[in-house]
Amino acid sequence: MSEPDLKKRTKAFALRVLKLVDALPKTTAGRALASQIVRSGTSVAANYRAACRAKSPADFTAKMGIVEEEADETLFWLELLEESDLVSPAKLMAIKQEANELIAITVASIKTARRNRAPNSAFRIPHSEFA
Repeated sequence: MSEPDLKKRTKAFALRVLKLVDALPKTTAGRALASQIVRSGTSVAANYRAACRAKSPADFTAKMGIVEEEADETLFWLELLEESDLVSPAKLMAIKQEANELIAITVASIKTARRNRAPNSAFRIPHSEFA
């Protein structure tokens, strides 16, 4: 997937999260989960955008790690919305699928970036003699 396509996709995900949050009940649980999911769900797009402007391969990998963490955290909050019966499973199916796909794309990108690092690069991950 190209960088512009993934930028659009992560931004669309953030917008879907915002629409979902607006539809949540105004209960204590609804507000608490809304607050969490807004932060993590919008952070996916913001951190991917930052990764696209990384200063080095190591910086890119680190920023993509944050994208992965935020997407996984968003998936956690979506699961809580479902398991707490605040939102029906049917209404969450598509956004949960998108979160899973974004996680998979991010993990694949991190693996590729690590594999493509030059062996003599200053950003190389050191190997332990005990590994």
